[in-house]
Amino acid sequence: MNTNRRRFLQSSLGASTLLSASATVPHLLARTAAAASKKGATKKSGENILVVVQLSGGNDGLNTVVPYADPIYEKNRIALRIDRASVVKLDDEVGLHPNLKPLAKLAEQGRLAVVQGVGYPNPDRSHFSSMDVWHTAERKPELQRDGWLGRAVEHTTRAAGAAAPALHLGGGPLPLALSSRTVAIPSVESLDGFKLTGRRGVDLAALREVAEAERPDGGEMLAFLQRTTLGAYESSERVQAALGLEADAATYPGHRLAQKLKNIARLIDADLETTIYYVSLDGFDTHANQRQSHANLMTELAESVAAFLTDLTERGHVDRTTVLMFSEFGRRVKENASAGTDHGAAAPLFVAGGGLRKAGIVGKHPSLEDLDREGDLKFHTDFRSVYAAILEGRLGAASRDVLGGDYVPTPLFG
Repeated sequence: MNTNRRRFLQSSLGASTLLSASATVPHLLARTAAAASKKGATKKSGENILVVVQLSGGNDGLNTVVPYADPIYEKNRIALRIDRASVVKLDDEVGLHPNLKPLAKLAEQGRLAVVQGVGYPNPDRSHFSSMDVWHTAERKPELQRDGWLGRAVEHTTRAAGAAAPALHLGGGPLPLALSSRTVAIPSVESLDGFKLTGRRGVDLAALREVAEAERPDGGEMLAFLQRTTLGAYESSERVQAALGLEADAATYPGHRLAQKLKNIARLIDADLETTIYYVSLDGFDTHANQRQSHANLMTELAESVAAFLTDLTERGHVDRTTVLMFSEFGRRVKENASAGTDHGAAAPLFVAGGGLRKAGIVGKHPSLEDLDREGDLKFHTDFRSVYAAILEGRLGAASRDVLGGDYVPTPLFG
């Protein structure tokens, strides 16, 4: 490359290009300099992936993981109880909602763990406050305005110009769990949000040569901007290439969650630098007429996740992928007068995918007789112990650094 062309590309790959790119890819490039400038190594293809599925509204754990053998369950769920003959039994005491059969098959394959009795001390039954607790991993979330996954990214990201170390897919505000003080994490409605349209016919080889060139004059910030811009263009190219591989895609149901997970599978296959993906499934605040709406949600969750893991198996990524499915709290043991359930406390969560040491039931079902003073299930597994297991067993991060405390990891991986 001649000197004049190099000088032109160096200047055009600077701050003005960075701002142009960030206008097209929301939140993608703007605030990453402070964190990424400290990272030197290159990210390796094949790193573990975490996919978080947030079940928003407070999932009814008792009708998800059903204590079918307990007469107290039947006594408190006259209109809503799941008949024991239709429960998908996991052992002699509990089983899954009948619409969760696809998840039960994953458990049989060693791909699903059902962690029971998950919660935290002095539970908050407000949707917003409790979700903030889960997002920040702090009992007083107002004192911690970044999230556990945002902090995890800061401790695990190694690519100096990573355009998207984590990603929220589905639109809306960035979940607090992904908030970081030093790393920019994008929230996009669809994969079209990754398409850079500001420049045509970009010569990536030339940009790469400039971005990787030595700068004895101390231009570290300019070099960072150039590498970050290059990373954005390269990520955009990989995403657009993945979008063109429709013939390779597995069969997914038409659920909205399934389509989000389908796109995530394609992104994983595109070999991006993204290691954390976040999506939501709404509708779990079932105060009235719960039976059918909850059954529909169970169908969407199970069919979507099962299709996703089947797709990842065919693409060769299932062993390095973990799916965490959680809700901000469970619901009351006793149904209400509107054939629904009100806000509760402890509940089960699901961990699916590769690397599980123990599939099926993890921990005992909370007692339906020994309830807290609000009439809710008592927790025995702190959700941060599950986080610690994922951080240390799958993401390679020291859980104490991310969670700000010592939590014994739930025995999930090994």
